Amino acid sequence: MTEELSHDNLSHLIEHWIEHNESHVETFKEWAQKAKKDGFLEASEDILEAVSKIEEANEYLNKAKEGLFHIH
Repeated sequence: MTEELSHDNLSHLIEHWIEHNESHVETFKEWAQKAKKDGFLEASEDILEAVSKIEEANEYLNKAKEGLFHIH
């Protein structure tokens, strides 16, 4: 049985993904700082690059959510 996708369901789902990603961003930033402090500079930079990609993904998710309100 599949659940029918509605405007509200999709909007809620996208919001959940954004919040989930944001919680990871904070954790990643903390660990990047710890890695840098302990001399793992390349790993720290790579973690921060991952943060950048997650923030970029959230921009697209926000755009998708906003787009839901333009389609009727």
